[in-house]
Amino acid sequence: MKLNLKSLFTGIAATAIVWSASAAETVKVGVLHSLSGTMAISETSLKDVLLFTFDEINKSGGVMGKMIEPVVVDPASNWPLFAEKAEELLVKDKVSVVFGCWTSVSRKSVLPKFEQHNGLLFYPVQYEGEELSKNIFYTAEAVNQQAIPAVAYMLAEGKKKFYLVGSDYVYPRTTNKILKKYLQMKGIPESDIIEIYTPFGHTDYQTIVAQIKKFAGGGNACVISTLNGDTNVPFFKEFANAGLTSENCPVVSFSISEDEFRGLPAKQLAGHLGCWTYFMSVKTPENDKFVGDFMSWIKDPKVTGTSYKVSGVDPKGRVTCSPMNLSRMGVHLWKQAVEKAGSFDVDKVRVALIGQKFKGPVAEVTMQENHHLINNVFIGETLPTGQFKVIKTFKDVAAEPFSDMFLK
Repeated sequence: MKLNLKSLFTGIAATAIVWSASAAETVKVGVLHSLSGTMAISETSLKDVLLFTFDEINKSGGVMGKMIEPVVVDPASNWPLFAEKAEELLVKDKVSVVFGCWTSVSRKSVLPKFEQHNGLLFYPVQYEGEELSKNIFYTAEAVNQQAIPAVAYMLAEGKKKFYLVGSDYVYPRTTNKILKKYLQMKGIPESDIIEIYTPFGHTDYQTIVAQIKKFAGGGNACVISTLNGDTNVPFFKEFANAGLTSENCPVVSFSISEDEFRGLPAKQLAGHLGCWTYFMSVKTPENDKFVGDFMSWIKDPKVTGTSYKVSGVDPKGRVTCSPMNLSRMGVHLWKQAVEKAGSFDVDKVRVALIGQKFKGPVAEVTMQENHHLINNVFIGETLPTGQFKVIKTFKDVAAEPFSDMFLK
């Protein structure tokens, strides 16, 4: 009996050693993106590019010799659920870092959890600014890296009337509040600025488009759009049906990238404009490699060095876009900071992140002390193919989250 017990305990100990060794060989990281619900159309691709990047890093030896082990959760486009899933990742799964969120309301829902548990979040999607947390690094475009350059371009093109239409939540409302002040500083009277919002998923744009057509009747008008998601389909369909075009009333969209084009009538959007820190069409050796490697990976998606199996990846018609690029660069910046700090400890990594540089597909970026990037900004004209033709480049724009710093 004693021999049997000894054998049993020896077996248990051996199993524990194997488990510990296995656990020691990986580092858990969280992926917090909606894979269902209204935002899945955009966020699923960010999950895909994160897994691609983890695989990319694992193939080169991982982070400090550890393989990245993804822990993927689905907050299902439900803002309170984002907070629950964030806490689950930090407390239950004990991840070293989280990459995720799209809408500002989801980010603001999880922010208290990251501050409470001293977690680390990388946020990759254009946003309204007016926020700075020691627990968040914003690879996203700030207002002065997207909205302000786009409106400045339209002013330089002779536009004197601005119709601001957006989805009804914090990002469009705050961005447009800043833009109205900027336009007034540039001499545009309040009477030539219209501001209107619609709910997520809104489909009836007949009245709004009729207002835009009347507004644009005198010429020199444009639309600044912060509409999110599939509500862009009925908007642009109604826009085209009304005889409005990029010639008589151009639209500048801040939430339509190459990835959203896959679900939109691209031909109806041709000639309109977008503004991002990355376009798939930019020709550099680094971008050619990024696009080529991602397209190869999605044909056989897996995360090397772990047991994680990637499912639900549709390889057809895939593209790359700015939020995907910013997600990938966030992972690489985190990796570099961990290796500089020699630790996965959040406080040490936070310090090491400041000043980190990464040669991305279209520009070298630098992480600033304000947790935002210095990056290039591009204005692009949309093509019927769903791609963008770059028509204006702003070099090395330092992101500034607080509008009172650049509205002077």
